[in-house]
Amino acid sequence: MTSGPPLRPEARPGFYARRLAGPGAVLAPMAGYSDAPLRQLAAEQGALWTVSEMISARGLVLGGDTDKLTLGRPYPGEQGRVVQLFGAEPEILAQAVARAEGWFAPAALDLNMGCPVPKVRGRGGACLLQTPEVAFALVRAMREATALDVSAKIRLGWDEDRSVEVAQGLAEAGAALITVHGRTSAQRYTGEADWEAIARVAASVPVPVVGSGDVTSAAQARARLRSGVAAVMVGRGAVGNPWLFRALAGGQEEEPGAAERARTALRHAELHVAFYGPDRFGLLSVRPLRKVLPRYLPAHPELRDALVQVDTLEDVRRALAPVLAPPAGDPACVQGPQAAAAGAEYAVRHR
Repeated sequence: MTSGPPLRPEARPGFYARRLAGPGAVLAPMAGYSDAPLRQLAAEQGALWTVSEMISARGLVLGGDTDKLTLGRPYPGEQGRVVQLFGAEPEILAQAVARAEGWFAPAALDLNMGCPVPKVRGRGGACLLQTPEVAFALVRAMREATALDVSAKIRLGWDEDRSVEVAQGLAEAGAALITVHGRTSAQRYTGEADWEAIARVAASVPVPVVGSGDVTSAAQARARLRSGVAAVMVGRGAVGNPWLFRALAGGQEEEPGAAERARTALRHAELHVAFYGPDRFGLLSVRPLRKVLPRYLPAHPELRDALVQVDTLEDVRRALAPVLAPPAGDPACVQGPQAAAAGAEYAVRHR
């Protein structure tokens, strides 16, 4: 019995279709959070894919030789990472796609149409919801510039729900997948995400829709899947909680204990130091993690004061010492230093 001729490369399922064939959730792009260390922890726990912090297309194209840009740079061996771009000019987006593909080897490329931050206005993000025809042109330009899947992440609208109209236009323009956050830009992050609106989008387009908004637990994610979305994207709920991806990918429901949480928080700090290397003062600083580390141990508020004041890796170890106490020989105890050593070499070579 023969298996028939192999699929031609162009007939093979794209990245998103392959990943959506299995269970799990997606790590959202979050400025200041979804950097390489957090992406690595999420991927190790079974995230379907992860998305980089948004990168300015204009900055990529006009910023000179910045292939070492930390926003897009992968950690050693990283796979399944989507690079998200924002911009409002088709020619610049097309050039940025080519540059991002050459520099960062992404699995797919995503257009940001959801960032409501005022400083992005007029340069892309949620502003594109006011002029969706511009967004459609951007997606077409990105598609013409790459053989990779191109997707878009939108909100429901600028100040009213136009999500079905926008999503249908994006699909016609060639988007392989659309992520919908269930709020308008005017809402920012207030109120509750409208999953009924997300369900309407999922039912109206021929491409997979990923839903986003207010998912902080595996139980919530499973409930949201019943809305008809292909997958759920998790943002703030994944910070300090990479085990959520493990639960959704493999059904492992047990909550980690304090010692495992502390070891993972420490490993996050080790990965941070290895990836970023010395700061401009020559220090291996972990200050950016002050907002992250306390979220690993919500049941231990007594550790918060120390964790929000850490400067170095040793500070993190001291702050976590009361709950760290790992069992001798536990693989989790050695995985962090090994990963840090491998990443440190990469960081030194790419400074």
